[in-house]
Amino acid sequence: MRVQLPPENKKNLSVYAKMRGLPGALAQLVKQQAAKLITSSDAEQTASPPTIEITPTMLARLEKALRHQHALLQAGVIPPAITAYEQEIVARIVAKTQAHNRNNVTRTQAYWTCYRDFPELHWALLAHMVSRNGGWCMTDLRGELLPHLLNNEATEHLFAFLERANALIFQDAYPQLLLYAESKRRKLNLFHLLPHLHISAWMMPIWQDFWLYQDTTLLTLGLIVNEQHYVEDRVVQNPLYKQTVLNTPQFKTQAWLQLNQVGFPFRSASVDLPQPHLAGLILENFKNLSERIEFGKSLYAILFWAPGILQGAIAFAASTPHTGSRSDYWPHLFAQIRKTPPDLKYQERLDGYSLKKGAAPFYSPPLHSAWPDRPLAPVERGDWFTELKEPLQHMQSFAVPESYDLTRDMCLGLSKVELAVVSAQAIKKLMR
Repeated sequence: MRVQLPPENKKNLSVYAKMRGLPGALAQLVKQQAAKLITSSDAEQTASPPTIEITPTMLARLEKALRHQHALLQAGVIPPAITAYEQEIVARIVAKTQAHNRNNVTRTQAYWTCYRDFPELHWALLAHMVSRNGGWCMTDLRGELLPHLLNNEATEHLFAFLERANALIFQDAYPQLLLYAESKRRKLNLFHLLPHLHISAWMMPIWQDFWLYQDTTLLTLGLIVNEQHYVEDRVVQNPLYKQTVLNTPQFKTQAWLQLNQVGFPFRSASVDLPQPHLAGLILENFKNLSERIEFGKSLYAILFWAPGILQGAIAFAASTPHTGSRSDYWPHLFAQIRKTPPDLKYQERLDGYSLKKGAAPFYSPPLHSAWPDRPLAPVERGDWFTELKEPLQHMQSFAVPESYDLTRDMCLGLSKVELAVVSAQAIKKLMR
């Protein structure tokens, strides 16, 4: 007997037929999620994670100096004038900073050169590795997948946001690194020049302490706290970026798609995942200042104290020039040259952690192909160091996270983006 389906059931069958491309991508996602839950990685701690100590003596010494500096700032004490010779030093540092602040690639290379020349500056290597991730996020906006999910306006806004944050941190931090390099070459403390480079008063006692005691951990924490406060009002709380990026559905979707990941490439003995592996974390709430600072501290702990990560990251940085393309670290999945026409209907390509047989790699352009250089707009002046208790609470001991192999999460995030693209195409077809 032939059964006559009601009209709504016929419509449902039509929907299922039009979305028949979806289950493959969904199955891949479930498969990877299950593997992530049941498989332990070789880059995860098997013993209690080490704690990086900030001793009471160190903290008391620093707090005393910061309190004095804060009191001077609150009293409106103006830094003394500098000599013509010192003005030349400041001018050279400003000019060199501007020259290297052209784009994400030039900034990333500048950080690496600084760390290579002065390995006691741990923050420079941390900044180099994080800046690599920033470049990959920028080129993703012009790559294979995200253009299927974002319109041109949203893409422009996201790039402007990423570029502004990347450029502002460099504009503030790099002069400090250069001033240290100049001080070391001359064997002369030049940190009284920091105010003339528009650096927060917070950093004066921290650099002075480092000059005397060479405690690189305390310096790194101080820089992490400073840079996140520096971009808080200028970027995160900026009404323009709130309206065009931070409060938009696209930015909230980025969290679900796990695009807010920071990973450090390193080599591993494991053969079931792509090389290099990635050690790092996922930032859950970018808009929270305290969470960003603690996230930075955890990344620092992973990079310098998790077994095998530092050596692997340094080897990668030394051998792999940063282009902004994800092919820098996973050439088996990404290519700098587009292999398929951009207007062609997207076909699923992932098979677990590899491409399906015969599938073209994902297009991931180098930065210079994706985005032209953009001059840095005038920087908002002002010192964030108006209160002592809040930033000082972050200058505490911290530990290496118990789990930090991000390789499966990065693959899972890619699968989620692919699933979103396939779903969007199916929904678009349905609406026709």
